[in-house]
Amino acid sequence: MIKTKQIAADRAHDETKTVLPAEVARGVYIENPPSAEALKLMHLLIGTAGGRMADDVRHELRLADIKKIDGMRNHTRATMRKLFVELRGAVIVFDDTEAQCEIIGGFLDQATLDYRREVSDDLLVAWWFGRTFREMAEKSCHWAILDRQTVFALSSKYSILLFQHVASLVNLNHVTSKTFTVAELRAVMGVPEGKLIQFGHFNSRAIQSAISEINQTSRLTLTATPRKVGRTVVSVTLAWEDKPFEQKREAKRELDRPKIGRKARRDKTAEIQVTAFPEAGSIAYSPYWIDLKRRVGCNVDNAKVATDFRRFLNERGISRDANNIEKLFSDFCRTVGKV
Repeated sequence: MIKTKQIAADRAHDETKTVLPAEVARGVYIENPPSAEALKLMHLLIGTAGGRMADDVRHELRLADIKKIDGMRNHTRATMRKLFVELRGAVIVFDDTEAQCEIIGGFLDQATLDYRREVSDDLLVAWWFGRTFREMAEKSCHWAILDRQTVFALSSKYSILLFQHVASLVNLNHVTSKTFTVAELRAVMGVPEGKLIQFGHFNSRAIQSAISEINQTSRLTLTATPRKVGRTVVSVTLAWEDKPFEQKREAKRELDRPKIGRKARRDKTAEIQVTAFPEAGSIAYSPYWIDLKRRVGCNVDNAKVATDFRRFLNERGISRDANNIEKLFSDFCRTVGKV
């Protein structure tokens, strides 16, 4: 039987995907469910370890490399410390129904932040996976293959936890849906006790919000159908299907756009159309473009960056209203950087 760690090793050079043991993807956090940012870090740590995820060894990354990733760009030693504290404190439970055994434990054993060269943005991040995770990874023969760009684009823990759970099921033969009790789905999505108690609130603020975000940015289309007994919702059936090619392309185009306006586009409160870069002059009076510039840490003069970017477009024959114009501008500003 093929092991999850072998699949991860085979995909070690594919930085667009993360192979997650199904035991983790479907696990339920009963204590201290991680935030969205901590879950993104978890995916990065597992993806970096790849086929060595089950080994009791030190893994490492440089903060400068982490900050190159969309969705992880603004991290510092302080924010990394906070996220590692979250991951260290999370308790996961996986119910192995085949072995009739529940596995309970943590994700991390230890992490270190070596800041001897921090002044040059060369913070070294190292971590050791915990015994529970390593045993899950060692025994795992089922996995989820997740698009890393989608995971890093999702904004809530509800979306990430639901997406990774469904991703662990999509490749099972003839499985296109799963029915949960309301309590089970709350646990899967990491909804704390005492929050979103009424199903209407749970449905609108967690389930439907997560599904809308996943449908906008992934290759899947999800739906949720509640079932009532009398007036009480007793279960929810989640169904999924692979998108047609053109809808997958639109999801990829959405991922390549800046996050600015994504929720409005998702909620249909803004037109999904390309904003053309100004034909002439500075961007000093264009808050949208100034915000894109600032988000990537560029402080070049507004008139100069506008002139240089138009020259960049002209030299390459790129239209000012190209589908990915915002991403092109962001990447350009990131390249020219600070002065």
